[in-house]
Amino acid sequence: MSPAWLAERLGQDAAALRGFTASAVGTGQMCDSFRLTLDWADGVDAPATVIAKCPSHDEASRHIAKVVGTYVKEVSWYRELAAGSGVAAPVCYHAEIADDDVDFILLLSDLAPARQGDQLAGLGLEGLAPCIDAAAALHALLWEDPRPDTLPWLARDNGEVIRALFPQLYAGFRERYAKRLEPEVLDLGAGIVERLDAYLARQAAARTIVHGDLRIDNILFTPDGTRCWLVDWQTLGRGSGASDLAYLVGTSIADPGERAAADRPAFDHWLAALRARGIDPDAAALWTDYRVGALSGYFMAVFASMSVERTERGDEMFAVMAERPARQALALGSLDLL
Repeated sequence: MSPAWLAERLGQDAAALRGFTASAVGTGQMCDSFRLTLDWADGVDAPATVIAKCPSHDEASRHIAKVVGTYVKEVSWYRELAAGSGVAAPVCYHAEIADDDVDFILLLSDLAPARQGDQLAGLGLEGLAPCIDAAAALHALLWEDPRPDTLPWLARDNGEVIRALFPQLYAGFRERYAKRLEPEVLDLGAGIVERLDAYLARQAAARTIVHGDLRIDNILFTPDGTRCWLVDWQTLGRGSGASDLAYLVGTSIADPGERAAADRPAFDHWLAALRARGIDPDAAALWTDYRVGALSGYFMAVFASMSVERTERGDEMFAVMAERPARQALALGSLDLL
């Protein structure tokens, strides 16, 4: 990125930006992100900082992004749906991706002093309240709407790829975490493998656009925690918003007792937020979606941990991502619904 290129993408004359510095931000393993501090010429009315998001430096992460279209999804979200959606997300100044579906650049608003949630520390139900409201705004956007089926990047079906990869990825996951996770947590993955066709073929009670990786590492919070923004739109898809919600609750709340007590209140909060946006949800059917959706956090932990660059924090984060929703799914009898 040159100063002239950045200036023009931010709506300024090429000579308006004297220079910039970059520092890495975030803990994402699928992409690399940087805060750019911009040195504008005197009198230029433009952001002092922006966030630049780029492909991962890691070859394995770039490969899986190409196979399942994650970079295409995020760029397309900002290009086609985010602006004017009412969903709490960064403003996008520029979104571009090459024909190889890998080389891309996003220039996004810098939401500092908002900070990324801490997946390892977790967050309780009260802290998740603004996240549930933000999720409901996303789900209400295209609730039972046919448009997602007409968007090739969103309608893309990765079922065959997942069906082929997941059993072997689970075998590697089980070996890697054999000493870190309890047998019943590891065995849940075997149950998913046995029911994989049913899991992938299951139809949602109400279809909408879903984030697909709705956890607090992918959410930015104001310092007081009362407001949030959803980020990392690489796993967008079509499905049940209740599954997104179960994923959020299951991966976030660290204490098993607190998590078990939070499932229904979180679900009821989400229903109320949908109703406030003009949606008339079928609570009973969506509660079944929620129970099945508890498996999605574990599923993502297996798939992602064995597909992206391995780091010390990543190993523990994926262990937590598997452990918490596994306990949730076991308590909710999720496998029995497949």
